[in-house]
Amino acid sequence: MVRRLAIIALIVLLLLPATALAAGGSRYGAGSGTGSGVVAAATLTADEVHWLQYIREEEKLARDVYLALYAKWKLPIFSNIAASEQKHMDAIRTLLARYGVADPAAGNGPGVYEDEEIQALYGTLMEKGVLTKKDALEVGVIIEETDIADLDEAIASTTHTDIRNVYTNLRTGSYNHLAAFRSQLSKY
Repeated sequence: MVRRLAIIALIVLLLLPATALAAGGSRYGAGSGTGSGVVAAATLTADEVHWLQYIREEEKLARDVYLALYAKWKLPIFSNIAASEQKHMDAIRTLLARYGVADPAAGNGPGVYEDEEIQALYGTLMEKGVLTKKDALEVGVIIEETDIADLDEAIASTTHTDIRNVYTNLRTGSYNHLAAFRSQLSKY
């Protein structure tokens, strides 16, 4: 899980140009042209609802960890990828709203999660990330690898094109983030 989370954050930040953000997240398949009304949550399977909510919190975890590690180490990679993770969170929030699914991240501050597994993971990642700069970069690799694996499962769980498109774009972002963290680690 931890690996999958790390990968998503870096990829999105590196791949998402500012123009895609200004377009309301359409790069993720959640913007205009896909319908603006809320679709009943009943049209989603329990697995689809689970993955939407889980990925939302997983993206939040990545953003929160990267912001904290940037504050500790002042490595620009963490700030840059945290911004990308926010965009990932926004793309999933759009899907949650579209399908009328409760947002588990709503109202929760940094480091606070509804999912107990993600909450525990946050603590573990932060313990490692504050040890050294190398450990912090390794946390980035873990998060992104975890994100990729989780997104693979999430993609397999859905038949909805808009959801699949968002997950696929997030996974591409995670691969890019993973490459960036590995590149930084090679310096150590």
